[in-house]
Amino acid sequence: MLHKKHTTHAGQYDISPKDFPKNALSIVEKLHRAGYEAYIVGGCVRDLLLGKKPKDFDISTNARPEEVQKIFGRQCRLVGRRFRLAHIMYGREIFEVATFRAGHENHTNDKISKVSDEGMLLRDNVYGTLFEDAGRRDFSVNAFYYDPRHNLIYDFFNGIEDLRAGKLRLLGAPTQRYQEDPVRMLRAIRFMAKLDMFLDKETEAPIKTLAPLLGNIPAARLFDESLKLLQSGAGFKTYELLREYHLFEQLFPVLTPFFTEHQDSNAEQMIKRALMSTDDRIRDKLPVNPAFLFAALFWYPLREKIDELKNEGGLNTHDSMMLAANEILDESCKAVALHRRHTGIIREIWALQFQMTKRTAKRALQTLEVQKFRAGFDLLVMRAETEGGDLVELSAWWHEFQFSNDKQRHEMLQAVKKLPNFANEEAKKKRRHKTFRRKKPANKKAEVNA
Repeated sequence: MLHKKHTTHAGQYDISPKDFPKNALSIVEKLHRAGYEAYIVGGCVRDLLLGKKPKDFDISTNARPEEVQKIFGRQCRLVGRRFRLAHIMYGREIFEVATFRAGHENHTNDKISKVSDEGMLLRDNVYGTLFEDAGRRDFSVNAFYYDPRHNLIYDFFNGIEDLRAGKLRLLGAPTQRYQEDPVRMLRAIRFMAKLDMFLDKETEAPIKTLAPLLGNIPAARLFDESLKLLQSGAGFKTYELLREYHLFEQLFPVLTPFFTEHQDSNAEQMIKRALMSTDDRIRDKLPVNPAFLFAALFWYPLREKIDELKNEGGLNTHDSMMLAANEILDESCKAVALHRRHTGIIREIWALQFQMTKRTAKRALQTLEVQKFRAGFDLLVMRAETEGGDLVELSAWWHEFQFSNDKQRHEMLQAVKKLPNFANEEAKKKRRHKTFRRKKPANKKAEVNA
């Protein structure tokens, strides 16, 4: 039975039904009319309490998924096996409706509740009451339930108090809750960075030990989580926390060999620049592309693999780059499954790093026409900032070249020919051409036999 001590009037926090989408309120009202309980829940209520603008509005009810579908008909789609949900669609707008959950300890039916040997919940469809559902949520600051009919907030676990203190506290026994779903460790880091909060001692204690459990999470799910972590607007702060709690290595094992005590390797400097640039773009409301971010993160592992293949196999730069790209991306996808549309762009951005070193008239103009030239150029600039040397001149040249007119470009291309590096490259090409050029036959008879 609900007690008044668990409720607070939303008006005292300047929250009212007008702060919620009409369609979300309509779903709650329709469920009530059908005889069910329904509330707007979780992060959206937390964000409103913090004075922030929520992105998503989720609903929780005691109606079973099939009953929700019966009420909303073709507007509703049931999704998920591990955690059965209803998605209710209003055009492009999708609202997630979850049924109240309860503990799974006393259930042995695999179709309802199933746990792996490591304690991870493989299926969690044990239904319960409002209070039981609140106890199944992850953090106290996410266990809020808003009743729009009475403008009340239900707070069963002192979430408002924790919110005021800036404290993230996991509900239940932390080790067990992390074992049930290891992604909760990533969510803890994300909320720390996003909300500028700290973990209470019990919530923090098991993370470093349990970090390897992320290896049991499907790579596709970890890709989605990695985007939430690194493209949240607080990506660099999130990265620092992931490193502190030994979680970053679980997501991106190809980067682990490049980590240093003082975080000053080229790879670490590139990670910092890429994430800070992403944070700046999000702050300025500019679009961000995951492919560019991953191309930057994995650039130095790629470079090392290219050099390794060239030295051991005697391959040329192009062939070694193609093989190295395959190895780095394949290894990365075992942990975080990059979409194929992203890996194609990543390869294009990497190839441009080598194309931009070739500044003959024909090559330079062709490079400028490549669809992802701007992304390739941005990576070149980050490399120049990281390494210095000839890359500074090269990036400055391409910056000027792309914004010049035809006459200016012609002058720039002529000036490049006078550079020592250009002369050396041309000499190498001539030597290679002379070595592999096929000799002309001495006469027509020889040509026939050739």
